[in-house]
Amino acid sequence: MFSNVQVNSSLTMESSRFAVFIFSKTAGYRHESIPAGIEGIQRLGDSSGAFTVDSSEDASLINAKNLSRYAVVIFLQTSGDFLTRDQLVGLQSYVRSGGGFVGIHCAACGMTREPWYNELIGAVFTDHPEPQRGVLAAENEDHFITSSLPAKWEWFDEWYNFDRNPRAVVTVLLSIDEKTYTGGKHSEDHPIAWCREFDGGRSFYTSLGHFDGAYSDQKFMSHILNGILWAAQKT
Repeated sequence: MFSNVQVNSSLTMESSRFAVFIFSKTAGYRHESIPAGIEGIQRLGDSSGAFTVDSSEDASLINAKNLSRYAVVIFLQTSGDFLTRDQLVGLQSYVRSGGGFVGIHCAACGMTREPWYNELIGAVFTDHPEPQRGVLAAENEDHFITSSLPAKWEWFDEWYNFDRNPRAVVTVLLSIDEKTYTGGKHSEDHPIAWCREFDGGRSFYTSLGHFDGAYSDQKFMSHILNGILWAAQKT
């Protein structure tokens, strides 16, 4: 699976595998797709040869010493107030030391009262309509993360609305055309995935990935792979 995913060797780390940590603790809504997400990312690491994967829901592992072992930390479907103050400080230390961060889907629903975390993600989830098909547009098509995606892309998902439009402070990678579905609240400019250099590290967030099937989809997993490879590079 994923044998057609292309790895840009210039974005691997000295031609050797790096380590990725998937954290999927929930203190709010829990997505049934968490196991599929972990398995899908593990398959990506194996098939690409780019990285190894550890995963846990033990929040005590979110500390500077443990996280320093990883090039990228992935928050997969984390929700609610899932970190203590000390654990949040550990994540801050990791990012400020140049660590890479990837947030997937529900990661924007967590730690909503923590301004630093909200900036790390880029925006805070507010609500979504019923899952339905919509048409995505790839922006910044010369950016590595979107380089394997078509210019237009029909997809079935939960389409998140956010508390803000992050475009002024992030590089928008994908946006959703609100004319192709119902329930959008950002009018003609609705970013759905983005990246940025932030506080010494790199952060990539995608709001896609609600359903199990995403984690066996070629286009979506190329999107995730390229986001991981991009986040792994030091700023």
